Amino acid sequence: MFRSFLVLLVALCTGGLGHARNEGVTADEIRLGASAVLSGPLGPQTAQYGEGSRLMFDAVNAQGGVHGRMIRYTTLDDGFDPQKAVENTRQLLETDKVFMIYNSTGTAQTAAILPLIKEHRTLLFGPVTGASVFRETLNPYVFHVRAGYASEAAKIVSQLRQQGISRVAVFYQDDGLGKTLLAELKKASDEEKLAFVAEIKVDPKQPDFAAAAQATEKAQPQAVIVATAGTTFTSYIKAVQSTAARPAYYGFSVASMDVIHRELKEKARGIILAQIMPSLRSTTVPVVAEYLALLRAKSPSAQPSASQFEGFVHARLLVEGLRRTGRNLTTESFIKTMEDAGEISFGRFNVKYSPKSHNGSTYVELAIVDAEGSLRY
Repeated sequence: MFRSFLVLLVALCTGGLGHARNEGVTADEIRLGASAVLSGPLGPQTAQYGEGSRLMFDAVNAQGGVHGRMIRYTTLDDGFDPQKAVENTRQLLETDKVFMIYNSTGTAQTAAILPLIKEHRTLLFGPVTGASVFRETLNPYVFHVRAGYASEAAKIVSQLRQQGISRVAVFYQDDGLGKTLLAELKKASDEEKLAFVAEIKVDPKQPDFAAAAQATEKAQPQAVIVATAGTTFTSYIKAVQSTAARPAYYGFSVASMDVIHRELKEKARGIILAQIMPSLRSTTVPVVAEYLALLRAKSPSAQPSASQFEGFVHARLLVEGLRRTGRNLTTESFIKTMEDAGEISFGRFNVKYSPKSHNGSTYVELAIVDAEGSLRY
């Protein structure tokens, strides 16, 4: 039902380019904006995406901007409410006159704002969602950066099957993100012929983690795929850890390592997460080295963050696209530049767009939380 709704929205919101716009581009600035989840369980993680983006934008602005234009980035909180995301996006487009919507968050939220993207012929760059429904049909205005949830789900389920783990449960929050991740996992389980022993959900408005933990204990899984993010992820694991059940835990890239470390501390050890960005330990990778250098220059005591790094990579790719487009920046010229660019590489992280695909990266790896609370690939 939820997927059918998303498919309908995407179908209504795709189509050929009309007369493109260049509002938000002035002689001395480029205005970007996003409706983001800045409050609630996902708020701390989403804030990190924004910090990483601004780290890049501030560095660019300090060097004179992109072709003499400063990048101005505005974010508005939607609290994970799709209707609020629509209201925020309308304000950004019609009042703030941004050039593009950059790094907005949420699957249901992305689906909800697509009609506005089409109406205003506005770019949507790097939305934080890996839902396949946005990737299966080309939308000329939408450019994805991160790999899709389908790739993450396939990697997780394949790893479980290869390890001989047969009793696998799925835990998810009954919302747009959770249903999307569950759908991707079901497709992956069908392909790998690994049926789930239980699908356990919680109500996002009144989550009963104790009941979810009891259901998990009853199912006796060897592993649980935790298809959610934020403190919902950690609250569920805390509840299960208070029972006799001792499954292994697998999660998607949207699960914040910062939140996991803060909430679970040493009990996070052994959690396995799909990652769609290179390891922060890989300091020979150019984009990793660039992020760490800028972070330390800003604050020598700052701690690197996987979510912050993802925001940084999104911003780094956007800046590259803006630079390549040149001074004559419009929606149409940016689209043509990105589609004609071929592979854009930042070391191990590569993206490629074309007139037939705006899906960006396919990079997915699995990493495990070690005794120090860091991810090891």
